Amino acid sequence: MDAKPYYRDLANGYSPALWASACRCALLFFPACLATAAQPPTSRDRPIMTSSAALPLAAATKPDPKIAMGWLHTAKFLTTAPELKHLPRIEVPEIAFVGRSNAGKSTCINTLTQQHRLAFASKTPGRTQSINLFSLGKQGVTDAVLADLPGYGYAAVPKEAKYRWQQVMGNYLQTRDNLQAIVLLCDPRLGLTELDEILLDVIRPRVEEGLKFLVLLTKSDKLNKTDAAKALQIVKLQAGGGDVKLFSSLKRQGVEEVAQHLWDWAHPMEKPVKAPKPAPESPTGGESDPQTPIPPAADLA
Repeated sequence: MDAKPYYRDLANGYSPALWASACRCALLFFPACLATAAQPPTSRDRPIMTSSAALPLAAATKPDPKIAMGWLHTAKFLTTAPELKHLPRIEVPEIAFVGRSNAGKSTCINTLTQQHRLAFASKTPGRTQSINLFSLGKQGVTDAVLADLPGYGYAAVPKEAKYRWQQVMGNYLQTRDNLQAIVLLCDPRLGLTELDEILLDVIRPRVEEGLKFLVLLTKSDKLNKTDAAKALQIVKLQAGGGDVKLFSSLKRQGVEEVAQHLWDWAHPMEKPVKAPKPAPESPTGGESDPQTPIPPAADLA
């Protein structure tokens, strides 16, 4: 597959076309940068993927990778939905896999779950036309769901089908209540395409509200180490400096690390509750006046 012009020159550094693309993405994900520097920083000043979605995992809190891999191996087919109205209402966290046709979504899911035929990996791009859900959980108790969304960008798909799925995917990504995280898969030889950038723009409001997000460069085994490192740096520029990982089902590169992300997204650590501050004593050494309420610690300046 022929790559973008600026990807043909990976070994020669960044071309003007690449910098133009990076600048477009910067303007897309950093609108607050157009404001004056004198304005105080706000939540919108952050890049799209620098929320808790992209924070590195703390080594002291993450479990053994074997736990995450064993949990993913419990995946079972749940249902398929050609339209949003056919999706069941689910209370547990849902993690969606999205990307262009032939980006390797189904293969990635099969690798992570250690099941060769869980997600159907078609050799014909654009064939999958439904959202496929897979339940996760031990002892028959579902605690998370994986969603394999149809690929986009395949030219041979009829325009009517393209338009319908644009609407379905857009509504799903914007309105699915239990959607906890999104994994965007792309070919490192192509980087983030215009359609990928449109998808990022669609989910941006939810990412700013805390939706977890990860970009996977699949088929990384097709690049040597030097080109893979440069592709990783390029996509990080395109994605606004967010969390981007190399992934190879063939060489199992990044498999355990991604499994760890999925586990943590589905099993967020509960924040410890701070003990309330003791009530201050009255000037006379007795207890404080019961008619004077003590504000909670969270409200104290």
